[in-house]
Amino acid sequence: MPLRTSWKGHLRLSLVSVPVKAYAAAAGSGAEIQLNQLHQECHSRIQYRKTCPVHGEVPAEEIVKGYEFSQGQYAVIDLDELNKLRTEADKSIHIDKFIPPDQVDPNYFSGKAYFLTPDGPVGQKPYALLRAAMTEEGLWSLGQVVLLGREQLVALRPLERLIVMQILHYAGQLKLPALLQDEVAGGEFNAGELKLTKTLLKATTARRVDLGEYEDLYMKRLRQLVQAKVEGQEIVAAPREEAPPVVDLMEALRASVAQAQQNGAGTSARRTLAAKLARGGRRAAKKRTKAG
Repeated sequence: MPLRTSWKGHLRLSLVSVPVKAYAAAAGSGAEIQLNQLHQECHSRIQYRKTCPVHGEVPAEEIVKGYEFSQGQYAVIDLDELNKLRTEADKSIHIDKFIPPDQVDPNYFSGKAYFLTPDGPVGQKPYALLRAAMTEEGLWSLGQVVLLGREQLVALRPLERLIVMQILHYAGQLKLPALLQDEVAGGEFNAGELKLTKTLLKATTARRVDLGEYEDLYMKRLRQLVQAKVEGQEIVAAPREEAPPVVDLMEALRASVAQAQQNGAGTSARRTLAAKLARGGRRAAKKRTKAG
């Protein structure tokens, strides 16, 4: 089945205009299991009715939106009227500037992304040129576009032979990290603990990763639960695993690295790393004993 486009317009950079189409990057909800709300007593579906205190139940076509500018007084707002304020140029992705990828804080990512492709033969060459230049220079771009009924802040990034449009939050939509600095005012550590933690990071670092190896465990278990319920099976809780008591941070770090080394037992480098860590941990323990 052919993919459905979510948006069509132009990708504009200075005087260059590239006709493009956008496809939602996330898969549809077809793979999701939809649960319905039921009345516990009779298992009938819960219904939602929108009512007016004056006229009772109101059909959807009679519902409008409004802004309360004073108590009990509303200005009726038709969002479609916003389109009257927009020009033909608003039907484009306007690239504002190019930036290194590390200039975009991951907190700004909204979770919505779109794959852009050329719209017709005329867009093929400029699209390919832009993607190749961004790839070779290691750059992303920032811009804005009218999408989903409002102006969106977007980051454009090359991915293989495509350009991905990532929807970003505006700064005003985010909680500032400075508001939470007091929550992390403590947590002092020494140089030995930092070195040991860095060793753990190195022992569990992968230079290449395939995100396809991660499975949606929630949906997997939900399917199992649904199947068991349909078949009338009794649900048996999984055995609880006792969490190991953490007596000392350094001991916990050493145990963690030992576990990482065991998981990668076939890698001699990790075994060497764990051995160095163990020796370093023993030296640190001796120092603490002498200091005490």
